[in-house]
Amino acid sequence: MRIRQQPITRRTALRVMGAGVTGIALAPQWARADASEAILKPIPPTGETIPVIGLGTWRTFNVGDDERAYAPLVDVLQAFFDAGGGMIDSSPMYGSAQAVLGYGFERMGYPETLFSADKIWTRDGGATREQFTEIAELWGLETFDLVQVHNLVAWEHHLDTLRELKAEGKVRYIGLTTSHGRRHGDLQWIMENEDDIDFVQCTYNITYPVAEELLLPVAVDNGIAVIANRPYDGGRLVRRLKRDEPLPEWAEEVDCRNWPEFLLKWIVSHPAVTCAIPATTNVEHVRENMGAGRGILPDADQRRRMADYVRSL
Repeated sequence: MRIRQQPITRRTALRVMGAGVTGIALAPQWARADASEAILKPIPPTGETIPVIGLGTWRTFNVGDDERAYAPLVDVLQAFFDAGGGMIDSSPMYGSAQAVLGYGFERMGYPETLFSADKIWTRDGGATREQFTEIAELWGLETFDLVQVHNLVAWEHHLDTLRELKAEGKVRYIGLTTSHGRRHGDLQWIMENEDDIDFVQCTYNITYPVAEELLLPVAVDNGIAVIANRPYDGGRLVRRLKRDEPLPEWAEEVDCRNWPEFLLKWIVSHPAVTCAIPATTNVEHVRENMGAGRGILPDADQRRRMADYVRSL
């Protein structure tokens, strides 16, 4: 069941999260979780908590319209929720991904912990509601936890309509996304000037930490939750490390048993990051990913050591 806290104000969230960025070594409550419990982080505008490891569907759930290809992905969904998963992120850009999700939930039901996240992706600024309706039908949902404007496409028009959908109770949180390091300046401006953004999503991983320069500090200053996409650089990073490089012995200090845990824990240990969304088609990989959401998270010194090690390889 989703764990909820009493709502907190943005002002309170800014104070708490601001302290975390400068003092990660002070060990916030999520950095000392029991190994048997999922690590949860708060969504700044409300204090509601979600698991730090989610599930992306980019590429992996785009398998066309052959339902025989859907079954292995239903197994992935089941493994994700069996391990305490929460956020699932998708988009109209991702081909059949939304249909696969709807197919899966029709067969396995809608878990209590599901945090549904999707996107509006059309250059027609007047088509927000139409696309939202299509997305909802594909998922089999009437309301969404989060809807984002994908890659800032027609963001002003879509954001206005998303505000309306939020006021109507059809969407709980709204946000914007970017990926591949694009349009950081534009996203920063929006985060600083639009006072009701709940989430942003951007590329952030151990070999591409560019978001630390602008986006993550601005998110903290404005009480905005952050979703990290491309945590494995599209899969290339984790495949190379698994194939060619040894996991350092000292990885045990932060409860890392494999490279996926190592890479994901580095990401979600940043105080500004709420959730990372690795994508996979493999049940065993889901289990590896979800391991990063348990145990302890590295402190500032450990994060530097982890980054230095990977960047030296």
